[in-house]
Amino acid sequence: MENSPPCMSVRSPSVAGTFYPGRAEELRRAVDSTLPTVPKERALAVVVPHAGYVYSGKVAGAVYGRIEIPRDVVILGFNHRGFGSDFGVWREGGWITPLGQAPVHTELADAIKGAFLPADFDETGHLEEHSGEVQIPFLQRLRPDLRIVPVALSVGLDERSFRQLLAFGQALAGLREEFLVVASTDLNHYESQEVTLRKDKAVIAAIEALDPEALRHTLSELGVSMCGYAPTIAGVAYARAKGATRARTVLHATSGEVSGDYDRVVGYVGMIIPCGN
Repeated sequence: MENSPPCMSVRSPSVAGTFYPGRAEELRRAVDSTLPTVPKERALAVVVPHAGYVYSGKVAGAVYGRIEIPRDVVILGFNHRGFGSDFGVWREGGWITPLGQAPVHTELADAIKGAFLPADFDETGHLEEHSGEVQIPFLQRLRPDLRIVPVALSVGLDERSFRQLLAFGQALAGLREEFLVVASTDLNHYESQEVTLRKDKAVIAAIEALDPEALRHTLSELGVSMCGYAPTIAGVAYARAKGATRARTVLHATSGEVSGDYDRVVGYVGMIIPCGN
C-alpha cells in the first residue's frame, strides 16, 4: 500500500496485565481454568468474545476447548479506533504474548491479499487493539506450533460495506489453504440485563442460521451495539461459502454475572461452526 506506515513486524502485547494476566504462569492457569475436558471437533469458524478474561474468558475457553485447533488461524478482529485500512492484514513477523511469539504466516497473508484486492498490508489498525490479541493465548496454549494471520476490520453496515464483508468471507473460502477463522466480537453494550438478553438472543439466532442479511437487519432494527459485527459477518460468509448451514451456541453470558451490575452489562457469546454440517 502506497504511503503506508513502516511495518513493525513483531507486535508486543498491548493489553497483557490488563485484559489478561501479564505473567506467563498466571496466564497459563487462567487459560487452562476455562478449557473443558471434552471430545474435540473440527470447526470451520468460531465466534468468540474479546473482553477481559475475568468477564468473557470462560465463554472463549468454552469454545476453544471444544475444537481442534489447526496450525493456521485467521483472526478477524474489530478495529475499534478505525485507524488504517478497512481490511488491514498483518503480513509478517509475529505477535508476542507472555506465552511467547505466535509467528505470522506470510504466505497465507499473501494469499488473502491476492484473493481480496481491497485488503491492504497495514498494521495500523492492530496497534493498541485488543480484539485479536486476547485470542492468541488460548490458541497458543492449545496449539504450540500455531501460525496466525491477523486481519483488522473497520467497515460500516451500509450496503457497500456489507457487500464487501460478504465478498471478503467468500474470498477466504476460495483459498486452497486449510485454516480456522476466528471472528472476534462482543454483543450488546451497556444496557440492562433484560434488554441485552433480548437483543443478544436475536443476534445469536441470526448467526446460528448463518444468515448475514438477518444479522444486519437485527443490528439495525434493534439498535444492537455489537462491536464485532464486521468479523462476524465475514466469518459467517466464509462458513456459508464452505458449505456450512448452521452455527451452534456453546455459551452466552453477560458482564453482570461477574460484576453484579445488571443495569449496564455487555453480552458475550461463544459459537462453533463445525465442519460438514
